[in-house]
Amino acid sequence: MEGDTFPLEDSFKDYVFKSPLNKLLLRIGVPTIILLFIVFKILYPFAGFINGDSYIYLESAYHNFTVNTYPIGYSKFLRLISVFTHSDTVVVGVQYFLLEINTLLLVFTIFYFYNPAKLTRVCLFIFMTMNPVYLYLANYISSDSFFLSLSLTWFVLLIWIMNRPTSWLIVINALLLFMAFTVRYNALFYPVISVVALLLSRRKVFMSLIGFGLSLLLIGIFIQVTSEKFKSISGYKQFTPFTGWQMANNALYAYRYVDSIDRKNVPLRLQLLDGLVRNYFDSSRDIRTHPAEALVASTVYMWDPRSPLSIYMESQFKKDSMASPLKKWSTVAPIMKEYGTFLIKSYPEEFAKHYLIPNAIKYYAPPVEFLDRYSTGVDSVNETAKVWFDYKSNKIKCYFKDFNVSILNFYPVLTGTMNVIFVLGTISFIFLRGYRQNLQLKKGLILVATIWAVNFGFSVFASPIALRFQLFPILISLSFAFLLIDYLVKAAKGSIENDLVSMPDQDMEKTTDQHVTV
Repeated sequence: MEGDTFPLEDSFKDYVFKSPLNKLLLRIGVPTIILLFIVFKILYPFAGFINGDSYIYLESAYHNFTVNTYPIGYSKFLRLISVFTHSDTVVVGVQYFLLEINTLLLVFTIFYFYNPAKLTRVCLFIFMTMNPVYLYLANYISSDSFFLSLSLTWFVLLIWIMNRPTSWLIVINALLLFMAFTVRYNALFYPVISVVALLLSRRKVFMSLIGFGLSLLLIGIFIQVTSEKFKSISGYKQFTPFTGWQMANNALYAYRYVDSIDRKNVPLRLQLLDGLVRNYFDSSRDIRTHPAEALVASTVYMWDPRSPLSIYMESQFKKDSMASPLKKWSTVAPIMKEYGTFLIKSYPEEFAKHYLIPNAIKYYAPPVEFLDRYSTGVDSVNETAKVWFDYKSNKIKCYFKDFNVSILNFYPVLTGTMNVIFVLGTISFIFLRGYRQNLQLKKGLILVATIWAVNFGFSVFASPIALRFQLFPILISLSFAFLLIDYLVKAAKGSIENDLVSMPDQDMEKTTDQHVTV
């Protein structure tokens, strides 16, 4: 193998800090990461805000809510930082350096277990740590950056569990899963991926079962407590009203293409809502006056106060002027879910054609979305942000004349390219029987492919596709695309160590076990 290979018994700490190449990367990389942040904050002195999302998180943090429109984990994170300071620069800095620290941990873990060539290491290090998207993502008051950091840490733990499981790693993995779930409900499928990693390790079986059970127990308690809280607010026991709204929103992107003569009878309970929806579609066909109707597989129907879903919600509370936005939103969520389910079942072909397929295309090359503008292009913040961060006024500014951001325009092309490279590289790895020559890379690819496939199914069917939501699978796919390229280059040079081909899996795992001591 190429590179400054360390003896098998060397610890991870020694590998990172004593390897000549790794020391050089750290000496250059860490100061560069810090310098990039300083320059960025000179250009963008204020944090960025997403209209709606950011203020909901701040509202939850300010009032110390236990439930709100979004999961409360990120709001607790903001509240924790507020114990020490209300500086938005500190919040952004913590988010950015958490991302970079976890990225460094991921990169060096990959180097340690998969031992790529020097050029591959240097390129992967630069691509991952000097990533401009980190700066813009971390600058937003949003759960995106924090959730990505947790996800990267979780994936690093899975790599270690696959190759060197310990009781502590399994317990920490369970706790991290719970923490990620409180930040974003996408983590609901993470335990499934953890099971795959535990099965691939084929060791510490009893402890693995305990760890998996612990993660399910913690998540189950959180779901139960949250459901009861929403029941006290809305009268309906539901874990997250978001599900019902999301389902109705997704269904409308297909329903708007159903002609009147093809409409099926709607249950009496849903007829008022359906009437509002059909009237809206009939009156919004001109995209010059309704530009939002030009969007494909978006989330406009969930949040726009002019959407038929929002109009229906308000109509249900005409006699209750004291109802909070959260009560309104959560009370109608069950009927939204029922309506969305009815439409999807009634028009499966339209749903596949006008929502699933366009969303799948977006998954291949996720749009930049909000990241193409600083603070979503808005030069002011609401009173909650002003108070929370001790701003002197509601106005925010940056160094540039406008808030447009063009540096990330390459990302959809890069993502699409890396997806193709990852898929073709995996096919080549299988064709060349690399799974017999490199057991560790085989396990890693199975894990990454599982994450990619499960996330694809979840994202395409149930959530909007945007770069900020898909960075986790993008980053790990990119990392393993580099490893696949490295493998293929070595194969072309004839430097793959074929003496492992005939070694039984158990012997190979024994060899692998000797490789790691933390």
